[in-house]
Amino acid sequence: MRTVYRGTILHTKSFDEFESFEQGFVAVQDGKIIGVGNDYENWLSTQSDDPKSLTEVRLSEFQFLCPGFCDGHIHAPQYAQIGLGMSVPLLDWLNTYTFPTEAKYVDQEFALRIYRSVVEATLRCGTTLASYFATNDLPSTLILAQEALRQGQRALIGKVCSNCNSPDYYVETTEEAVKGTETFVEELQKLKSSLVLPTITPRFALSCSKKLLRKLGDIAKKYDLHIQSHISENLQEIQVVNDIFKTSYAGAYDEAGLLTKKTVMAHGVHLEDEEIALLKERGTSIIHCPASNTNLNSGLCDVQRLIKAGVTVGLGTDVSGGNSVSILHALARALDVSKHIDVFNRQDIRGTGPAKSPKENYQQLTYKQAFYLATLGGAKALSLDHVTGNFAVGKEFDALLVDVSVLEKPHRSLTVDELLEKFIYTGDDRNIKSVFVAGRIVKGSKCQPE
Repeated sequence: MRTVYRGTILHTKSFDEFESFEQGFVAVQDGKIIGVGNDYENWLSTQSDDPKSLTEVRLSEFQFLCPGFCDGHIHAPQYAQIGLGMSVPLLDWLNTYTFPTEAKYVDQEFALRIYRSVVEATLRCGTTLASYFATNDLPSTLILAQEALRQGQRALIGKVCSNCNSPDYYVETTEEAVKGTETFVEELQKLKSSLVLPTITPRFALSCSKKLLRKLGDIAKKYDLHIQSHISENLQEIQVVNDIFKTSYAGAYDEAGLLTKKTVMAHGVHLEDEEIALLKERGTSIIHCPASNTNLNSGLCDVQRLIKAGVTVGLGTDVSGGNSVSILHALARALDVSKHIDVFNRQDIRGTGPAKSPKENYQQLTYKQAFYLATLGGAKALSLDHVTGNFAVGKEFDALLVDVSVLEKPHRSLTVDELLEKFIYTGDDRNIKSVFVAGRIVKGSKCQPE
């Protein structure tokens, strides 16, 4: 069955390359994109099948089709505590709120209830690809994988590993962490799904011994797996890591073989220039988490600095340090952070004083660049841009059908650029009418064919 969506189509091809078709089309067959552009009749003339075999879907004036969102960093179990503890710094927040919550996931009924809810919520908000941290508990982590697969979400899922500097009630031995990780990888491989994949997940260097980090690096290499963790989020955390490992934060991971082309590190707020150069050399990406960096008083990540240095960057909600499961919300927060950095770089702020190191040529993120981070940038960071992230022919159809007139009809016609801008700054999950993953509708309906 082939379906053609006709109307406003938009996506990105790179950080600085936004492409749109005001009267365009995307053609889909068996979950994959087989055509895209603005000359539908010409494309149709190249097809051998009877045009009557096509199902045609027309978008309305205030609707557009775009790639699905990629959440490069989200803690699924922390959905149970979202919105709590936003006034304390990272390490206090972990000990007071997060570790006690995550320890509850040995209760499989509780785990199923929360994991079902978080997958539903992220899909509702347009997340077609998520990189999830679970907990130390193997059985409940498998529940998360099964739930993502059942609901049709594309997901990387990690059993969290931590064998030191953690509460007595929520810590593993090295052997338990390694065996649990290997078992988790084997169990996910048995699912034989291209949607749900395992990712090696040391919580962060602070909670893992050198031996455990090396063994996790070995497992990732053995199975050619994705890797995810945290880096340089909080100044106190960085100092403790430096003291333990006698090297930089990035160096601690690199010595264990954990910086690869399939590695994403969340935050990267306080990276040194040498660490950024190392990440670029290894092909490791950063997931920008603007909401949690602000909520937990961690700092402001200069995304432009990372991108100009050649590091790939995606966006993350970082629930529940972040207070929303919506990547659209993270996108807007990323724009806020970029504007704040620009203010600090340029202005003499009354009561604060002049910028210590003025940068008159600093460039804020544009909303189109932030949209790239939320879509193709995230897919690239997660090493899945050959599968998803934009509407290139051959990729799978992970898409959102957006309607900016859901809550209030605009008072005039909008250009393509204005449709996207309005969605970014005023939209929410109610504007996302349909969500598709690999061509399957996982939220809403296809709209009425003509």
